[in-house]
Amino acid sequence: MDEELLAGHLQELRRGTVVLACLATLEGPRYGYALLETLDAAGFAVDGNTLYPLLRRLEKQGLLTSEWNTDEARPRKFYRTSPAGAELRAHLMTQWRSLNSAVEALNGDNS
Repeated sequence: MDEELLAGHLQELRRGTVVLACLATLEGPRYGYALLETLDAAGFAVDGNTLYPLLRRLEKQGLLTSEWNTDEARPRKFYRTSPAGAELRAHLMTQWRSLNSAVEALNGDNS
């Protein structure tokens, strides 16, 4: 398999799912670096240069809320899925499951 070709297609696949992964992970508050670590530990590696602009965009769209924690020596911005983000996440999860089932059926995997 051509590694460069595979890497490009994997990047496209991840690009389409990173919003869903963030909305699902941010049910509880997390700051950006902790979100990167959580996603990576789950096998969903995302680059910081991709994540931080995405978090700002989702917040601007009203899908995330944020709050600064200034109680620590180093202030951190914590993000959490908003009610609108939770609603979108539910819709996206339904579509994700439907698409996954359709791909499995096309691939002959009916499990």
